[in-house]
Amino acid sequence: MGLPEDLADRLLDEVVTGRFPVESLLPPEGDLAGIFGVSRLTVREAVRILRSQNVVEIHRGRGTFVNKPEVWTSLEAIVRSITASGSATGVSERLLEARSMVEVGAVRLAALRRSKEDLAELESCLAEMVAGADAGDVDLFVDADIAFHDVIMRASGNLFVPFMFEPFGNLLVHTRRQTSAVPQIQRHAIAQHRTILESLVAGDEMLARDAMEAHMAQTRDDLRQFVRESEGR
Repeated sequence: MGLPEDLADRLLDEVVTGRFPVESLLPPEGDLAGIFGVSRLTVREAVRILRSQNVVEIHRGRGTFVNKPEVWTSLEAIVRSITASGSATGVSERLLEARSMVEVGAVRLAALRRSKEDLAELESCLAEMVAGADAGDVDLFVDADIAFHDVIMRASGNLFVPFMFEPFGNLLVHTRRQTSAVPQIQRHAIAQHRTILESLVAGDEMLARDAMEAHMAQTRDDLRQFVRESEGR
């Protein structure tokens, strides 16, 4: 990563953490150069990068203003903003909708194309989820949960599918940790993942579809019952 790209990344951090709030005016080039210890040219190029993502907008004669995240065109920037905001439940539900659209289709393909190695890896992921739940190790549980779904994406046999959620990586981890801290949600997830695995062992695409849809519905219900209630306290 070059200096302008690195500075653009640092400026984005300052935006999402609130140092440079939405709709505020960024400091002049010279001030930013002094704050970050770079040249004015580097500042100019970094601002150009953020402008290309619609994170900022230049008003001639007035300066550079931070746009609302709703109009940003960089998915990575949007994900970072959402993660930093901590506005969890609504974001998690929208992400779950997107997951469902992809993962229901992926698991149907996986039911037809999975290998013995895929099934063994899924069994191992499920065993780690159980071990994480038993030990109260949320990180182990979350890592195994995400790995389980990653195996299904790869087992779909479609090279494009695993890349569809790559930009959501940090947000997926964040939302999984949010829900997986609740023991009852862990129990639900283990049961749902076991049913998905059984459908894949059977090689039945309709059973796999139904199992994944049930998992997504259970996750949505758990979000609303446990996470939203705790946020409202």
